[in-house]
Amino acid sequence: MNRREMLKLTGAAVAGTSLLGVQALAGETTGTAEAKKTSAGKKVLVIGAHPDDPETACGGTMMLLKQAGWEVVSVYMTRGQGGIEGKSHDEAAAIRTLEAEEACRLLDARPVFMTQIDGNTEINRQRYAEMRELIAAEKPDVVFTHWPIDSHPDHRVCSLLVYDAWRRLGYSFELFYFEVMSGMQTQLFSPTDYVDISSVTEQKRKACHCHVSQNMPWIYGDWHDGMERFRGLEFHCKYAEAFVHLRRSNSDIFP
Repeated sequence: MNRREMLKLTGAAVAGTSLLGVQALAGETTGTAEAKKTSAGKKVLVIGAHPDDPETACGGTMMLLKQAGWEVVSVYMTRGQGGIEGKSHDEAAAIRTLEAEEACRLLDARPVFMTQIDGNTEINRQRYAEMRELIAAEKPDVVFTHWPIDSHPDHRVCSLLVYDAWRRLGYSFELFYFEVMSGMQTQLFSPTDYVDISSVTEQKRKACHCHVSQNMPWIYGDWHDGMERFRGLEFHCKYAEAFVHLRRSNSDIFP
């Protein structure tokens, strides 16, 4: 087998892990209208611990799903109260809420804010119920959230609360984990699914840079841009987002 044949085989194997059938979603084939038709009424929740987590982790995937006809909801477990040095919790929350709302406007997503406090998140009976009730009320087809092995305690809390809701709601939605600042925060992340976001990378970057208070040129430039390029190399495209699917069925949930 020569090198060209090997690359073809490898590419076919990797393409089999595509999350979305993204070429059709991005309008690159004639399948776009059909993809939107089959996606009508579907909903995805992207649940992050802080404002900017959903956008940086899977903003490209959110945009592609929206293009395909999905309802996209960005859920923030906290309002980032502890995320601006020199600001009180109320001041930081007000600033970061506005930033998240502007990012959602660019992503065409609906923002939802929960009641936990950045840097002081909890896992207890009440917090389990809060997450479960929110997800039950939204009735999503798919949920994305943090990978549980993460250096940030708020990320771990968010992940475990979502996982508990998934179980207690009878596995009624498909659960995917995303990565953020892998190596520094997300640890031991081995993707099962990829999304080619090359067609929406610039729009994702603009949405992420709405989070002015978070030094996004450093966070995005030094971390997420490199992650997207690396996952793109794995998936044989320019830019990609990668996920771990905690699979409970073999059904094809995406167009």
